Amino acid sequence: MCGICGFIENNVQKTIPVSEAPLSREQVLEKMMIALVHRGPDQGNCWMSETAALGFRRLSIIDLEGSMQPMANETGNLILVFNGEIYNYQELRRELLAAGHRFSTQGDSEVLLHGYEQWGEHLPEHLRGMFAFAIWDEQNERLYAARDPFGIKPFYYAPTDGQFVFASEIKGILPHPSYKKKLNQEALEQYLSFQYSALEKTFFQGIRQLKPGHFLTYNRKSASLELNPYFVPTLHPQSLNGKKQEEEWISRLDQTIENSVKTHMAADVEVGAFLSGGVDSGLVAAEFTGTKTFTVGFGKGQSRYNEMPLAKELAHELHLSHKGKQISEKEFWAAVPEVLYHMDEPSGDPSAVALYFLSREASQQVKVVVSGEGADELFGGYRIYCEPNALHLYQKLPASLRRGIAGLAARLPKMRGRSFLIRGSMPVEERFIGNANLFTAKERRKLLKSGSDALTPQELLAGDYADAGNLDDASRMQYIDLLHWLPGDILQKADRMSMAHSLELRVPYLDKEVFEAARYLPSKYKQKKQISKYLFRQVAARHLPAASSERKKLGFPVPLGHFLTSEAGSEILNKVFHSPAAEKFFHRDALDELMAGRGCGRGNTNRKLWAVYAFLVWYEIYFPEETAV
Repeated sequence: MCGICGFIENNVQKTIPVSEAPLSREQVLEKMMIALVHRGPDQGNCWMSETAALGFRRLSIIDLEGSMQPMANETGNLILVFNGEIYNYQELRRELLAAGHRFSTQGDSEVLLHGYEQWGEHLPEHLRGMFAFAIWDEQNERLYAARDPFGIKPFYYAPTDGQFVFASEIKGILPHPSYKKKLNQEALEQYLSFQYSALEKTFFQGIRQLKPGHFLTYNRKSASLELNPYFVPTLHPQSLNGKKQEEEWISRLDQTIENSVKTHMAADVEVGAFLSGGVDSGLVAAEFTGTKTFTVGFGKGQSRYNEMPLAKELAHELHLSHKGKQISEKEFWAAVPEVLYHMDEPSGDPSAVALYFLSREASQQVKVVVSGEGADELFGGYRIYCEPNALHLYQKLPASLRRGIAGLAARLPKMRGRSFLIRGSMPVEERFIGNANLFTAKERRKLLKSGSDALTPQELLAGDYADAGNLDDASRMQYIDLLHWLPGDILQKADRMSMAHSLELRVPYLDKEVFEAARYLPSKYKQKKQISKYLFRQVAARHLPAASSERKKLGFPVPLGHFLTSEAGSEILNKVFHSPAAEKFFHRDALDELMAGRGCGRGNTNRKLWAVYAFLVWYEIYFPEETAV
């Protein structure tokens, strides 16, 4: 795992002017690389020509002595910087050797160079792995960059005045003098609804992220940028055909997942595993060939916020060594600024803090871990996906009647069944924007002092819902999460929190071969009444005790209500909510209303409160010049 960065100059110049003194191109690239040193502490190197500059920070995993980057082909015409792992590189290497290519290293990086020579822009279609890479064509003055199908690895870019700048993280772009830092208000509005940065445009105006399953080309001569998709995670659930088919599906998925886990174990260093005691990480741990597992928890004893006892018990049954870390409230609050610094953009997901500590613990013993991210999105694991089953009979009533009932229910105090009547009156594309649904467009307008022309969440997702119009409601929800929630929240925090500790995190479920099986899984094998991830649990039952294979999803839960209402939490929140940044962006009465509702179980008030708090802390980190009193 590595950090990559670089810039292409339309106007060649030996120095880049800044307010204090001009910086050389070498100095600018060095500052960008330093910002990414946590992604690759083992080695750093750079490559420069009159028109391009590429930087690389390396975390050595495969071919420890070789495969240094930036890497050039035999002619020196193509130069590569690459972040990730290509799991089928040996197979591709043999194919390229047979086609006449010659290799000088044993790693996967050189496969990308020769693969680009062989297949051009179709290269990503041949790859099995996680990746974000850029190839500079010196002769044709053209940059080609691609990101893996699910967005496991990040890639950011900024076309600035006379420059095209890119990096693995936003903080790798910020040191470039051609970029002028400014907040993107539209990103803030969508964040308040989705809990994560939901746009291709980031919180930093002018900086974008390359979408998963896409590649870009930048032509220096014409200063033109093109973006193209090569993969879309479309779902094609098959129809059911009896009990025999169910057994066939269980065997097929079992074999496919087993193969993927073994494939993801390829490394020249020791590999560990994250383990929560639940079904997703449990199956990975049961299949992997390492010995060390890690988990974290909050509080003492066995509670819904402490998964350590269950994880320890499962590790014992699987004959694996285990290390757990109990996170105190003091440690939790102290880590938040560091977490948000490494996230690059605000995150309203408090489990990122737990993942920060988990990665820290694992990094003390191993360089690589396998983890269970992606199983819920591929196999229908979120409880909300069972909602269409619960609403099925109610939604047979005429829409006009349901809307009338919902109008009456909305006037009632919050009580059991009220949400069912209201949500059941809406089509799925109106009620579901992803696993986090915080502020409505109306609520965020009430909260913000100034807004933009941002779309409502429903308008933002309308095209994606239309593309999945032929699917059942649960599969449409799943498709929306594959496109947005998975890369925007789940994989964002997985990459940033692991890389904060120079730890490579691998996700065997988000594999090309696993997805090819999962995309055809019949809908009723994903949700069976109120059982989520039904068939996947049958696969896991072959390898895990029932306590793990049948366990409801928790996912490193955080006692947010307690932390927000404790003496320390109240003091921290009060300080941040009366900061200059809070006064700049939010109405005081709306903030006071949020504070008054914390910890009392009023809907998702705690999560809304955390999202606002996380933004304010992040803003003071990245825009300190605008928050000074």
